[in-house]
Amino acid sequence: MSDIKTITDALLNFRNERDWEQFHNSKDLALAINVEAGELLELFLWKNADDANKEKIKEELADVFAYAFLLADKYQFDIKEIILDKIQKNAAKYPVDKAKGTAKKYNEL
Repeated sequence: MSDIKTITDALLNFRNERDWEQFHNSKDLALAINVEAGELLELFLWKNADDANKEKIKEELADVFAYAFLLADKYQFDIKEIILDKIQKNAAKYPVDKAKGTAKKYNEL
């Protein structure tokens, strides 16, 4: 069993034991990702990046991942496949010879 399937199955089991699937429609899962990403951002507010609490970062990042995995499951997306596909698309938009060492967006390269 892959690590991704193990994680997804654990999340689904946790959710289903609590009868929370009724709350996990696509819109609310997307909103939850945004809320948790905001909580992650808040950990860095008004401080240097190195001063953020690593344990809290880990918790908020896990929340972001959890809702993202649940949303992917909702659409029956293969997480490994969609991430590798996106990397391939980004590689085409950001060729190394133009993008290396710069933070410019692809349309500014």
